[in-house]
Amino acid sequence: MIIALDAMGGDTAPAVTVRGALEAVESFGLEVVLVGDEDRIRQELGSGRKVSGISIQHSSEVVAMDEPPASALRRKKDSSIRVAVDMVKSGKADAVVSAGNTGAAMATSFFRLGLVQGVGRPGIATVMPGVEKPFILIDVGATVDCKPVHLLQFAVMGNIYAGTVLGRANPRVGLLSIGEEAGKGNELTKESFKLLEDSRLNFAGNVEGKEIFSGTVDVVVCDGFTGNVVLKTAEGLVESLAQMFRQEIAKSMLGKIGYLFLQAGLPDVKKKLDYSEYGGAPLLGINGICIISHGRSTSKAIRNALRVAADSVEKGLKETIRTGIQEAMEEVFVAS
Repeated sequence: MIIALDAMGGDTAPAVTVRGALEAVESFGLEVVLVGDEDRIRQELGSGRKVSGISIQHSSEVVAMDEPPASALRRKKDSSIRVAVDMVKSGKADAVVSAGNTGAAMATSFFRLGLVQGVGRPGIATVMPGVEKPFILIDVGATVDCKPVHLLQFAVMGNIYAGTVLGRANPRVGLLSIGEEAGKGNELTKESFKLLEDSRLNFAGNVEGKEIFSGTVDVVVCDGFTGNVVLKTAEGLVESLAQMFRQEIAKSMLGKIGYLFLQAGLPDVKKKLDYSEYGGAPLLGINGICIISHGRSTSKAIRNALRVAADSVEKGLKETIRTGIQEAMEEVFVAS
């Protein structure tokens, strides 16, 4: 199995991406192609050093983190993300991983690989920490303006990802809305509710924002605009709470003593909240495997993103999605 890694993608690339690739090769036995500026990559590897499982594919251009995706796709045809995605398209790699410009990674994957037959729009499925177990939130930004059929397809793809890659048996799927009742929400959620209710999915109904972390469902479905707001709010809340916690502890000796008693349980909590444990989020619905990682990814996050890519390929995620979407759309056609 060969994974193409956008070595120039991320806030601290290529240092972090190269370290992550080395860790993945050592931990999981993968073959990783580092795509990017060969001279800079070799500097990180060590001049003249050859590492089993690591190879380099040179690209002359880099997409900046704040660069408009459409402009990058049109003008930078030798960018690291473009070359990495084209390796998947040509069959030279089985999957691609990037912690670079998210919009550019999505646009490049969409236009170069295309969509799985029957899929109307792609969706990013991110794994979020829950009280009992992690859950999947889809979509978190790939498609901000959706139709009900798109949310149905997100639900199908999220359900398949939860079952195939995360190993969840008969995953429970919930629709993010402002109330549990079927009639709550805007027109999009109301119409989507009907489609999900009539599907073969294990549909648990509407879930409110306050419930999604409780573990009542395995997959939470929403449009990309809403999902991105939820994701960014959750990230900001975790960081703010951690900062408040540190400030309160530092205020008094009693707080410092209390912290000593809490230390035993804190590592497990920290691990649950650490995005690097989950690696990256798959862009589901495209005709290939693309894992999108956070721009601030550590080497640990890159390593785990490569693992997620390998698992997705090994377990036939793309093929299973194709079959699941076909069956779901046949049901909608018959019902209508």
